[in-house]
Amino acid sequence: MKHRKKLLATGHLGFVGTAMKEFLQGDGEHEASWCLLDKEPDVLDAAALRATVEAFRPDWIVHLAAQSHVPSSWSDPLTTLQVNAGGTANLLKALDDTGFTGRLLYVSSADIYGAVPEEELPLTEHTPPAPRNPYASSKVAGEELCRQWARTRPLDVVIARPFNHTGAGQRPDFALPAFAQTVAAIKRGRQEPKILTGDLDVTRDFLDVRDVVAAYLALLARGRSGETYNVCSGREVHLGDALRMLVELAGVRAQIETDPQRLRPSEQRRMFGDHSRLTEATGWVPRFSLADTLTQLLDYWMQDLDK
Repeated sequence: MKHRKKLLATGHLGFVGTAMKEFLQGDGEHEASWCLLDKEPDVLDAAALRATVEAFRPDWIVHLAAQSHVPSSWSDPLTTLQVNAGGTANLLKALDDTGFTGRLLYVSSADIYGAVPEEELPLTEHTPPAPRNPYASSKVAGEELCRQWARTRPLDVVIARPFNHTGAGQRPDFALPAFAQTVAAIKRGRQEPKILTGDLDVTRDFLDVRDVVAAYLALLARGRSGETYNVCSGREVHLGDALRMLVELAGVRAQIETDPQRLRPSEQRRMFGDHSRLTEATGWVPRFSLADTLTQLLDYWMQDLDK
């Protein structure tokens, strides 16, 4: 009989955690060998977190819990550091105290790379971190805590650096779900056919959240201990093209206008990564095209409006 791995995911009620639960419940290969913790452990409550790890005794842990909204990290940097760095320290101490012998996947962020000259693209794991906001700095701190713990304790840790990812259920604080929500409202006649945007003349590396989940599971199973991996599509997507694709998928006409209030100073013009280390270690490759992802996003917001 196949051993049922016990997976503890901090932040499992969030966007990626919810997608992971849906993936595991709907995928026949993994459904028979995984079970998830239903209770959300609070990473800022050290005693409760330790008790959760002690009671559940997981085989593998995915550390997703984070304050991940960059503007919020500027308005409240202390909370961002407390959750992202302090919460990670609490988790590492809980693992040490309970004699954890499994594998920890620490979910960092490609935002730690900061502003990168175009001639250095695509980004690889050898690109040195140069964070430009409190969120990114907190993720660098989390990475270093995990590396320090692995050097001084018997901890098996793998670090993932996901690039931009999206899908059904992501908050409209982020560009693509915000676009999809607006386009869906226009399609349903809930909004005038006008879309206000920030700077569309930038590129990003967008990955479907379902591919992100598959990458995390592949790293838990086959990643090399102590290694860091970019989780990305390797595909450079022009943000304006993505918005126009959403409009075409919905079959609507809309006026697209730049809102000066939405422009960010010192915006990174181009960004995309290289996932060859991840692919070589695990065999993972992205499965979903940009059209697949945008179609799912649009369907999600259309259904949300119909409720």
